[in-house]
Amino acid sequence: MTITCLHPAYLIPVEPASQVLTGHALVMNDSLIEAILPSEEARLRYPDAIHQDLPNHALTPGFINLHGHSAMSLLRGLADDLALMDWLNHHIWPAEKAHVSDEFVFDGTSFAMAEMLRGGTTTINDMYFHHTAVARAGIASGMNTVVGCSILEFPTGYAQDAAGYLQLAEDAINEYRGQAGIGFTLAPHAPYTVADDTFRKVAAMAADKGVRIHCHIHETNDEVQGSISQYGKRPLARLAELGLLSEQLIAAHMVHTTDEDIALLAKHGVHIAHNPASNLKLASGFARVHAMQQAGINIGIGTDGAASNNKLDMMADTRLAAILAKAQSSDPTAVNAHTALRMATLDGAKALGLADRTGSLTVGKQADVIAIDLSAIETQPVFDPVSHVIYAAGREQVSHAWVRGKALLVNRELQTLDQQALLAKARWWQQRIHPQ
Repeated sequence: MTITCLHPAYLIPVEPASQVLTGHALVMNDSLIEAILPSEEARLRYPDAIHQDLPNHALTPGFINLHGHSAMSLLRGLADDLALMDWLNHHIWPAEKAHVSDEFVFDGTSFAMAEMLRGGTTTINDMYFHHTAVARAGIASGMNTVVGCSILEFPTGYAQDAAGYLQLAEDAINEYRGQAGIGFTLAPHAPYTVADDTFRKVAAMAADKGVRIHCHIHETNDEVQGSISQYGKRPLARLAELGLLSEQLIAAHMVHTTDEDIALLAKHGVHIAHNPASNLKLASGFARVHAMQQAGINIGIGTDGAASNNKLDMMADTRLAAILAKAQSSDPTAVNAHTALRMATLDGAKALGLADRTGSLTVGKQADVIAIDLSAIETQPVFDPVSHVIYAAGREQVSHAWVRGKALLVNRELQTLDQQALLAKARWWQQRIHPQ
């Protein structure tokens, strides 16, 4: 048993809401948070513990990236400044067809996890192919990893049809069930790439395996209009008829919503993975975040993949989510700093069904914790540390990250991943994908 006491300048637990503690310590007992108490009391109660002073730091829950395609870090910058369908059809899908393999996914996911850990992300809700490679990368890095098992109708190098994707998903779930830090979702790609019968099978398998469903929905106006032309109804209404809408569904993007859509989402308890940077870069539009929150819909933050963002920076995307919500709603009080931090942490955990384990600094939860150094010129003076975490600090100020009590980042240095080896792999893949 290893007990570690962290003594930060500011302890921001997220639960209770809007609380900031000073002069307090967080006590980690192996993988769990054992106590939060005044620092002086912690030093007396735990004299033999490891005591780590963080005199300039804010301690927060680790960020939960609610929507990503980690392996696509190896495609960063391959195709930019394009509309979604042009980007997919003419650049990304051809590159994936040519190069995606177990090795590609393991290397790309590991590379992404290094980037995410250096930015304070401790949990990723992924969506890609070669599910066991994603799981192995998560185990090797130590990150909490929810493996999204992509399902499509058309063939790729991974499977030939929907039945093949579903079988591979079932095999991966069975193989890694019970593995610490590893979870799964079924991830039908989108309403425009998945047929009705497949959606029904996804819903049935998700219920049978006890996993959630993760799907791109209402990402672009073209998607919505195409559904109306093909099915006579909007994608969300179609999914409702197919039995997909429930609190087990994480809808990535949900950019184009009517009041009726929002009411339908709220009625069924659907969670939203909001991806502000990707939505802007692909000109997909502006999600009605404030209106959805006012309707009681739970919304977390995602980066999307590095091929469309182009960085996996939860601090930047959370700031963007906050200021976009204000502009989109014409309400400067929308998504304040505390709300934004909750979206990036606890609300993401709720969407994944993990709020009893992570997402806040609460006694009994996993010790998924990050430290953000606020001593820089850019984050002084400190009137409100939560404001600085959301509006002023950058990911380069994340100094430490612990996942399930294990230090994965210490003074900006990765502890479980070899940075030089990852950089060499990235260069190797660059030459293979785009020889120069």
